[in-house]
Amino acid sequence: MKRPLDLICMGRAAVDLYGEQIGGRLEDMLTFTKYLGGSPANTAVGAARLGLRPAMLTRVGDEHHGRFVRETLKAEGVDVSHVGTDAKRLTALVFLGIQDRDTFPLIFYRDNCADMAISQDDFDAGFIASATALLISGTHLSQPAPYASCRKAMSLAKAAGTRVVLDIDYRPVLWGLTSPGMGEQRFVPSGEVSTHLQTVIGQCDLVVGTEEEIHIAGGSTDTLAALRRLRSLTAATLVVKRGPMGCVVFNGPIPRDLEQGLQGPGFPVEVYNVLGAGDAFMAGFLRGWIRDEPIASCCAWANACGALVVSRHGCAPAMASWDELQFFLSHGSVTRRLREDPRLEHLHRASTRTRRWDELVVLAFDHRTQLQDIADRHGVGHERIGRFKWLVAEGARTGAGQRPGTGIIVDDRFGADVLPAVTGKGWWVARPVELPGSRPLQFEAGAQLGAAMRTWPGEHVAKCLVSYHPHDPPALRDAQLSRLAELQSASVDSFHEFLIEVIPPRDMPRDESTLAEALAQIYQTGIFPDWWKLPPAASAPEWENIAAVIARYDPYCRGVLMLGLEASEDKLELSFRIAAPHAICRGFAVGRSIFANSATLWFAGQMDDAQVVADIALRYARLIKLWDEARNGATEVVTTWQI
Repeated sequence: MKRPLDLICMGRAAVDLYGEQIGGRLEDMLTFTKYLGGSPANTAVGAARLGLRPAMLTRVGDEHHGRFVRETLKAEGVDVSHVGTDAKRLTALVFLGIQDRDTFPLIFYRDNCADMAISQDDFDAGFIASATALLISGTHLSQPAPYASCRKAMSLAKAAGTRVVLDIDYRPVLWGLTSPGMGEQRFVPSGEVSTHLQTVIGQCDLVVGTEEEIHIAGGSTDTLAALRRLRSLTAATLVVKRGPMGCVVFNGPIPRDLEQGLQGPGFPVEVYNVLGAGDAFMAGFLRGWIRDEPIASCCAWANACGALVVSRHGCAPAMASWDELQFFLSHGSVTRRLREDPRLEHLHRASTRTRRWDELVVLAFDHRTQLQDIADRHGVGHERIGRFKWLVAEGARTGAGQRPGTGIIVDDRFGADVLPAVTGKGWWVARPVELPGSRPLQFEAGAQLGAAMRTWPGEHVAKCLVSYHPHDPPALRDAQLSRLAELQSASVDSFHEFLIEVIPPRDMPRDESTLAEALAQIYQTGIFPDWWKLPPAASAPEWENIAAVIARYDPYCRGVLMLGLEASEDKLELSFRIAAPHAICRGFAVGRSIFANSATLWFAGQMDDAQVVADIALRYARLIKLWDEARNGATEVVTTWQI
């Protein structure tokens, strides 16, 4: 009978703080990027991305980092029902750096940390039996309490027919064998550690480690001798990781020569960062081993996953998706520096998104010059625009209620107070980067777009309006595409999604192919936005043209949001009915059709705050209802309306 879980990962779950400066000492790092960390947690993420159903068995602190760990695991598809909250201890931290090809300094902050306090009371037999395999991390065998918890979990696993996997995961500093400042040291011989590890080997079905880790587990610096000692204790499959040389696997007796084991060749890639590669290897191997695939396949997937991660910054976020892995195995890469392969990097980014949006209903009020013009007409200072935007946000909150997929687009020039109020609430939040009215496109932050976006919360989406026509003069078109390439680079570097809003100039002709042709030109330049925002397509064939272009160039695109262009509610209803049958349209992002009337009356002093909120809420709720009705009745295809 198929079990609910494929894998339970037991042990370390931490926050990794990775130095962003490459090629220097950790002492010289100026800024750090925060990632999920901890070997079992990394493997859990890797396993989920490869299509397994993993769970995490650990503890985190009752604080911000603990919530980050739990939320990140959950977003990645890892079961967190057994991620406990420890009220007395903090979540572990690790500081890491990339100094050169052979030096990767790190400092563990794990003194009395939450994950090492895991208790035998944190799980039961039913939970362990719900998984095909249980992964134990060697670090959790280094202290008496977590050792006892691991032994209990292993015993329950054996009783339930759950396979036991040991990742030796040897960190001498975590066994007290080095000073705290020597976290990067990978091997210190210790007979006491070897004897201690061997107390659990007999319960394992799979043991995985580097040659140095096999040495510590087997009690000998002779790899074959260490393997023979392990074989005397267990019939488990023994896997030796060998870095760029791949791996070698032993299912039976240990031969006279290491090379006589089952070889899994490595991949010729540039080693950029070894940290996390072993966790990726484990995820890839388990993807096959848990599902009883041939060992050769397990090795290929493991080595490829390791190669992809060793080429990138970070551990958990660098883990490969199943689609990415298959692409790499089928097509390889145009460069040994995999992080510089644009096909692989786009596929990695697009296939590992964690925030899922089946549909969006967005109220867009990032307008700046339009509201300045209204304020000027009524002799009202621009400082009042911020107050109006707050009222629009309140109207959005009221009108949307608890509907999933609620979103807003708001600027930080006048909406700076709105952004913190809606962030972290489960809404989709985007903010504009374009300089209003610029053609060719310019950014409001000028040449500092990337620096500006690094100050944004991670969930914010960059929205960029470009006035673009596929028949623009070549010089203009090239200038626009160059700016969009800058947007993509800034978004990728700052870990943000981005949306491109394409509106052809009103004085240029538009037919059923115009938008599709514009999108194709942008894609052909190597620009792959997460979202598109487009004017309402005037006909079903126009939507089909758009969908075909997106499917051809980027099947991982999130989809299209339809904008309103200040259309009346009746016209929007018709455009919704035209769009609804087309899956590529994921909803709407409408602004002035909702708030224009309120803006005019409020700045004129003819509508008070409460009336603005009520009017916005009513109009927004009506549009949501019209969209839902159109989507629910999408089998009735409306073919056209006049642009």
